[in-house]
Amino acid sequence: MNNRLETFVKENRRAFDITEPPFGLWAKIELELDNKTALEIKNKKKPVKLYLWMSAAAAIVVVFAIGWLYVGKMQSNGLEIADVNAAYAKKEVHFAGLIVEKRDSLAIFASANPELYKKFTADLTKLDEEYERLRLELPTSLNQTFVVKAMVKNREIQLQLLKQQLLIINQVDDYKRVNQI
Repeated sequence: MNNRLETFVKENRRAFDITEPPFGLWAKIELELDNKTALEIKNKKKPVKLYLWMSAAAAIVVVFAIGWLYVGKMQSNGLEIADVNAAYAKKEVHFAGLIVEKRDSLAIFASANPELYKKFTADLTKLDEEYERLRLELPTSLNQTFVVKAMVKNREIQLQLLKQQLLIINQVDDYKRVNQI
């Protein structure tokens, strides 16, 4: 089969050489490729910067949560919640992470509702002070399990308060939006 094709090509070589591509064909092809490439670059969508901001915010939340937990462990005079009760320690860590997340969400609304934000942070400050008092009491307490339960309950209350505050802020924003129309 290869010999037949080879023989055919050799015998008809002049017929193949007679037809040459038109002058400027390669230049035309090159120009069309350049135009196509330029259109693709022009139509290429730019990445959404919101995604980058959300990623950065999530990373910041994680860093703050880890830092907050680390500082809490370092300041507990060697006694941690996990040393008293592992189940409560897991709950406390879970609540602490959610609290950091909700506080960050609340801080975003601070510029839109500064007075409301000020009142909300005052309530949270009181709960933080109570948690700190319990944490300092833990190493010397006769009933450490009771203190740990109170600490976890404090975190749970903080989380519930933050959720309620975020709900109120969303309702205020919705009310403002409806009344502007």
